[in-house]
Amino acid sequence: MLGFGVFKVTDKAECKQAVLNAIRTGYRLIDTAAVYDNEDAVGEAVREAIAEGLCTREALFITSKLWVRGHGQHRDGESRDCRVIKKNRASEYFDLYLLHQAMGDYFSARRALEEAYEAGTLKAIGVSNFYPHVLANFCETVRIKPMVNQLNCILISRSPRRWKP
Repeated sequence: MLGFGVFKVTDKAECKQAVLNAIRTGYRLIDTAAVYDNEDAVGEAVREAIAEGLCTREALFITSKLWVRGHGQHRDGESRDCRVIKKNRASEYFDLYLLHQAMGDYFSARRALEEAYEAGTLKAIGVSNFYPHVLANFCETVRIKPMVNQLNCILISRSPRRWKP
């Protein structure tokens, strides 16, 4: 499945139109992230595409990423990151939601993803940009193992050492 990413598409109207055009062209995987600040525009484009009959929600695969920032609990016990996921989501659920980087308190952030996964808001959870040794340690300590490790792969790059265990 070929995907369409919206990194650095900060203008909401431009992002919405770009996603609509991508869906019209045949893209079915849309990749965004909370830190890109355009998940709402992606959601608008998805809803419009469905309303126009271009696709169904089930035909799309929407993936996003949680940027690890300050963590903690709200008074009702819900984690801040879980609230970020709910607030920013592009549709009623995400097909895949990833921890964006192995920085900060990503173990606490992982708990938020596990909560949302168990609630059905996220169909799959994983990590992004985790080096192999960090991923191995991470997998030993979490309840639900990452289903995906998305990593940056530049075809013209000659630096495979970076991803060796």
